[in-house]
Amino acid sequence: MSLYTAIEPEQAEACDNGGAAVPLWRQEGAEPFVKIENVTKKFGDFTAVDNVSLNIYKNELFCLLGGSGSGKSTLLRMLAGFETATSGRILIDGVDTSGIQPWKRPVNMMFQSYALFPHLTVTENVAFGLRREGISRSETKQRVAQMLDMVQMEHLGKRKPNQLSGGQRQRIALARSLIKRPKLLLLDEPLGALDKKLREETQFELINLQYELGVTFVVVTHDQEEAMTLATRIGVMNQGQIIQTAEPHEVYEYPNSRFVAEFVGSVNLFEGKVVEKAPGSVRIDSRDAGTTLSNNHGINCAANQVVHVAVRPEKIGISHEDPEQRDNCVRGKIEDVAYMGSLSLFRVKLDNGFEVRVTKPNLMRAAAERFTWDDRVYLSWAEDSSVVLTS
Repeated sequence: MSLYTAIEPEQAEACDNGGAAVPLWRQEGAEPFVKIENVTKKFGDFTAVDNVSLNIYKNELFCLLGGSGSGKSTLLRMLAGFETATSGRILIDGVDTSGIQPWKRPVNMMFQSYALFPHLTVTENVAFGLRREGISRSETKQRVAQMLDMVQMEHLGKRKPNQLSGGQRQRIALARSLIKRPKLLLLDEPLGALDKKLREETQFELINLQYELGVTFVVVTHDQEEAMTLATRIGVMNQGQIIQTAEPHEVYEYPNSRFVAEFVGSVNLFEGKVVEKAPGSVRIDSRDAGTTLSNNHGINCAANQVVHVAVRPEKIGISHEDPEQRDNCVRGKIEDVAYMGSLSLFRVKLDNGFEVRVTKPNLMRAAAERFTWDDRVYLSWAEDSSVVLTS
């Protein structure tokens, strides 16, 4: 019996007392659909994946985010069965996949290149997997028509890949990956070949399609914005390890390390020493900032500990007038201004020489003209706008 099952939307969410949907990963006792247990992969003396443990739940659109060489693609290939773990194990829907060949797993993989057959039409490309399995001609025709309709490509069935745009090829590759009705779809940099505008449009198409199908997606990407847009949760990888796993807003607003803070978005990091600690608040003497910084989140740090205060550029206010607040206020001179349409970016050099990046939305057309090169300005932020990092 095939491990592949019919695609039917699962009841992956329960309702809390307020009627809001509660994702499986927040539900106590929920069983993960993909369970990666202490997986390590070595190539000779090089460790590509280092003792990774991860749970992915049914109906998730999970993103593995990391730079080149972080181990994300190797981990994806082990899920697909193209690589064998040196140690540890991977379970999919409760089944240990050790020793199961790629073509027998309830998994399909969509490659960055799309890997479409140039000599076959759109219809023939999508039908290829079913024909290899010996599915009847009538059932193949019906399932291909259904899948092409789902990706809105039914009118292009007779064309060949070289007659399609990048976005159309992406949809055909996705249809071909889904037609075998996998329990798990793996996507390796699926939108990397598209231009920026088309990539943004296709991201939402992918989200809607995944929601309609109820298939669990695992996406590998190096693009932080893409991961933030697509994912239900993100696993940030570096040097073969998963550094943080959380929902997109948590990864951005509450990074758990300097690496995550710097890798996901832009950030200002001020080094300092804890000089005062109370329940739910801390004050830090920062030589980088040239002043005392305060944060009202409860944090795990000790008196006299050296820490870093992370502040996103959009959290910082910029003014010609002194805001007269004691903490979290610095002064400097605007060194550079970059007009970026929806916002303006300012590089401000503090009086001690430390550089701070500030972004300000251009709510009015003349907004960028209020601050210019060599202006003396004050920068300030609220106590709950920063994060204190101990690693």
